[in-house]
Amino acid sequence: MAYIGKALLLISVLGLAACNNPNRYGAGGANGGAGGLGAGGINGSALGGPNDPTSVAYFQQTLGDRVFFAVDQSTLSDEARAILTRQAQWLNTNADFAIIIEGHADEQGTREYNLALGARRASAVQNFLISQGVAGHRMRTVSYGKERPIEVCASEACFSKNRRAVTVLSAGAGA
Repeated sequence: MAYIGKALLLISVLGLAACNNPNRYGAGGANGGAGGLGAGGINGSALGGPNDPTSVAYFQQTLGDRVFFAVDQSTLSDEARAILTRQAQWLNTNADFAIIIEGHADEQGTREYNLALGARRASAVQNFLISQGVAGHRMRTVSYGKERPIEVCASEACFSKNRRAVTVLSAGAGA
């Protein structure tokens, strides 16, 4: 009996030790200074700089990787269409990238409602990008609803930042 107890204890300790690698993501943590492509993606060397028009950083910082929506809306504003037009031009030039379009909502309303609203927002972005010539097989959508707010508070200033769709680049456009 003591042998089984010691074996279980040893397995538990080894299992926990395997989960405790403080440098598993590199020097800067989960998004490690060099992070990835927005919410996740390829390593920091591909991030590039904001002055390199083929880099992820240029896409995020110069073109803009997100568009915002009015309350309870999934209709693209003129400003959103301008940002998405630039994104489409970049994506058509840089065919090695695929994208994930994340739909988000503010904290108001039920979880189910906001998941559906986030899905409609992501689909609106996807449909616009397709209309601009970006191949549909390079895109997928996901809705986070109100589950991933940028800011948490009870004011319109916060709510407006959370009503968004974010275009996240990933390496490999697929076939």
